[in-house]
Amino acid sequence: MWTTRAHLQSLPTLQDGHNVTKTPQTATLAEFELLVMVAAMRLGGDEAHAVSIAADITDRTGRGVRRANVYMTLQRLEEKGLLTTTLGDSRPERGGKPRRLVTPIPEGLAAVRATMAAINAMTRGVRI
Repeated sequence: MWTTRAHLQSLPTLQDGHNVTKTPQTATLAEFELLVMVAAMRLGGDEAHAVSIAADITDRTGRGVRRANVYMTLQRLEEKGLLTTTLGDSRPERGGKPRRLVTPIPEGLAAVRATMAAINAMTRGVRI
């Protein structure tokens, strides 16, 4: 019997001799992704852009943050479907260039909740 690629892809995968069926789950975030998402949520609206997100993280954590890292993280989060970006109004202090504004979407908020729940579950009962 010949097997098609589509047929093979529809079968559960074997892992340690057991059938494993992947179920969709809420995305979780890496540490810096979490910081960026929370800063964007806190700043909101017309104030959530890469420079203000970097400043918010630095102000609240004392951690130096490179804007390039924020830009790369925002791009990755947008590709994952966890936030959207739009161009804001032109800004004279930016030579007429608009800011790229960040808006977390429901999937991103769910990822923040899932990540925080995992952190809380792992630290519950641990003396820190």
